[in-house]
Amino acid sequence: MRLLLKYTGINFKSQMQYKVNFILLSLGQFLISFATFIGVYFMFSIINIVDGFTYGQVLLCFATMNLAFSLTELFTKNFQNIPSLIGNGQFDRSLVRPRGILFQTVASRVDFCRFGRTLQAVMVFVYAIPNSGVVWSLDKVFTLFLMVACGSLVFSALFLIGASFAFFATQGLDFMNVFTFGGREHGSYPFSIYGKEVLTFLTFVIPLALFQYYPLLYLLDMERSVFYMLVPLLGLLFLIPAYAIFRFGLRHYKSTGS
Repeated sequence: MRLLLKYTGINFKSQMQYKVNFILLSLGQFLISFATFIGVYFMFSIINIVDGFTYGQVLLCFATMNLAFSLTELFTKNFQNIPSLIGNGQFDRSLVRPRGILFQTVASRVDFCRFGRTLQAVMVFVYAIPNSGVVWSLDKVFTLFLMVACGSLVFSALFLIGASFAFFATQGLDFMNVFTFGGREHGSYPFSIYGKEVLTFLTFVIPLALFQYYPLLYLLDMERSVFYMLVPLLGLLFLIPAYAIFRFGLRHYKSTGS
């Protein structure tokens, strides 16, 4: 942990050497995410309810998904850099260092410019929490924490799977963006609005619904079973195949010789 904090401090100091660039990039991240929020706002200016969910409830869903994804971008989106490290030969240096590969990848760069998206998600949270109709209690606060924390880890696993294909093709699997960036965009609304087939796929194959849709039902008292409160923890099982794919690729890694 001490080493991670030291790396983080170094990253922050290096990025603050260009303060104007840092501010503009952070502002850009804020505005890009804000554009999605505007889309939700204008939709509910035309209709009052979507698949049984009100504007405030959808905003809570939107803020949860965006906060989970922004934390992933802030800390573990560096997994996307693995293909470029393999391509230019710099990945070899990580193999001879005493720390783990994943730790080195995460700690090598914390992109503080992504804080703009995190700030926007927090601002929407501040508005959505009192306007969502949720009767807040300790169990529901805990549920909300699980939604954000487990969601961030599931997104991290998706980025890791996409990057792991670079061990075989020297390029990441861009198709995974459908589930990472696409999951963030489509997750602005409860996944049930896309139909039963999509909800089933996002439950049993790519577990985005486990930390977005089902615990949201518990928050809104649409489901009262404690299972719906704890279901985000089931999404963490997705970390096992993600890490297994990474280790399988690492065992078959061959240096590019760059």
